[in-house]
Amino acid sequence: MKALANSPCVSELLWYVAHTKPRREKKLAEFCEREGFAFALPCYDSTRKYRGKSVVFHKPLFPSYVFLQLLPRDASTIRQNDLIANLLDVFDQATLARQLREILTALESGLVLQVAPDIGEGARVRIKSGPLQGVEGWVEKRQGINVVLLRLDFINQAAAVKVEAGLLEPI
Repeated sequence: MKALANSPCVSELLWYVAHTKPRREKKLAEFCEREGFAFALPCYDSTRKYRGKSVVFHKPLFPSYVFLQLLPRDASTIRQNDLIANLLDVFDQATLARQLREILTALESGLVLQVAPDIGEGARVRIKSGPLQGVEGWVEKRQGINVVLLRLDFINQAAAVKVEAGLLEPI
């Protein structure tokens, strides 16, 4: 996040959420850095193995979203940027600022953060990987942030299985 301490009119800055075109978050962050706009792009490290080598990727925690702090007159400049699909107004400035500060603090502390899928009871989902990859079912119950009790129907009989939320995608 770009520091705001030297800005003479910090109290006039408002938070906006930039919904970017796919995979354009870092490009928008670079643009904001060049133009002197304050922004936050919470990222985490993801490690993948390719041919025996580990490669670390710095990935946005919230894909397609960059948080901007702008003067209202600068919002139109950002809206015209070809990296942006939409610029969202934030109606509860204090709540967004607090929540974003908490997320950034957690990331800086070295804690492992992941976006919790918004999968509630009754949602139809597909298992993305593992031995049940491709199987579809309904969320019967959530058990904390990581575990979902998934109802799978076979021949008009139901079976339930516990699945990590990260392995599911809504359909």
